[in-house]
Amino acid sequence: MPIPSGALRFNSDSGKLEYYNGEEWWQIDNFSADNATGGARGVFGGGTPATNVIDYVTISTTGNAIDFGDLSTANLRPTSCSSATRGLFGGGYTPTYINTIEFITISITGNFTDFGDLSYKPINAGGCASSTRGIFAGGFAPTISNTIEYVTIASIGNSQDFGELTATRGLLAAFSSSTRGVFSGGEISPTFTNIIDFITISTTGNAQDFGDLLSATSKVFGCSNSIRGVVSGGDTPTTINVIQYITIATSGNAIDFGDLTQVRGSASACSSSVRGIFGGGISFPTVYNIIDYVSIMSTGNAIDFGDLTVGRYYSAACSNGHGGL
Repeated sequence: MPIPSGALRFNSDSGKLEYYNGEEWWQIDNFSADNATGGARGVFGGGTPATNVIDYVTISTTGNAIDFGDLSTANLRPTSCSSATRGLFGGGYTPTYINTIEFITISITGNFTDFGDLSYKPINAGGCASSTRGIFAGGFAPTISNTIEYVTIASIGNSQDFGELTATRGLLAAFSSSTRGVFSGGEISPTFTNIIDFITISTTGNAQDFGDLLSATSKVFGCSNSIRGVVSGGDTPTTINVIQYITIATSGNAIDFGDLTQVRGSASACSSSVRGIFGGGISFPTVYNIIDYVSIMSTGNAIDFGDLTVGRYYSAACSNGHGGL
């Protein structure tokens, strides 16, 4: 018997109530860091020039980032994902390729703690998460990869195989709803791509085609709330300030959103349920420490937020209020 649209169920894996929209199950009682803590926290770690600096902002406010702590070593190109409690930073270049995963408790400042290992050693991969699972996808390891792996964020341990992207690539943007992880753009070295593909985070399997970005773009950065994903900046190969968006539960091509405050690529992005913020980046030869933000459910140009504690690009960012929670 087919499941009727509007049906309800309790998901014993996530501990949350869900409804069926006619195509897939969706959570109806998502956690809100804004309501629970007074504001979701965005955390930025690592990056180029080589740094182990971690700093943070309260996404609902504006102002300069504040020191959080340190990675275990200076990491030029890590990848990040997070739950409402933990932030994970995995892979990177130190200056050797590494498969280490480290974690922080986002609400408490301090240094990272060892989590486990990835089975490969990616740089410039894509990271996203649900409330329970963290996803690492693609990257250069050092050869370009289509690997997707996952971890259970609340535990510690090594990653497990999930499946494969629709195309090998690195320097891509990744974000999620509570159901889907989405991977946008990137570089199939030396060719740039406009590919958008997606996975269902609670399962395993290969990614599926979603649609296309406005143009083939590498060094993009993205974030989301539970409904809309935002992809920003990058190289086409000309460095651009374009912001574009998709509706995560559907499929289709990206739509123009507005412009960043500064042309740049290789920045990092994170979000609350309301705002997306973009920190750092490079428009060669200038390295930026700027942070700007958008209201995800509107369209329009980004607005100045403040500055990171250090200028950097190829850093990673996560939050305790993103769209996958």
